Amino acid sequence: MKKRAVILVLGEDKVGIVYNIAKVLYENNINIEDITQKVLDTKIFTMTMLVDMSKSEISMSDLRRELENVSRQIDVRIDLHHEDLFYSMHRI
Repeated sequence: MKKRAVILVLGEDKVGIVYNIAKVLYENNINIEDITQKVLDTKIFTMTMLVDMSKSEISMSDLRRELENVSRQIDVRIDLHHEDLFYSMHRI
């Protein structure tokens, strides 16, 4: 069974955003299943990733901490949510 999560990123566009996040995922054996990114008005970077954590040993809380470290290093907002949160929001 897949253990999936959604990663949301928002910040000023700059070199290395995708690389730094993908590096953390790679190091923790997390597969990127889908990725959408866009630069709004030539300076606002947005990205949504759907990732599969099934083969990873890291917990959601530990991954969240690692992404928070990256967030501080590259000065963007990174949010991590279990995919069930999104499904439950639409069931009501």
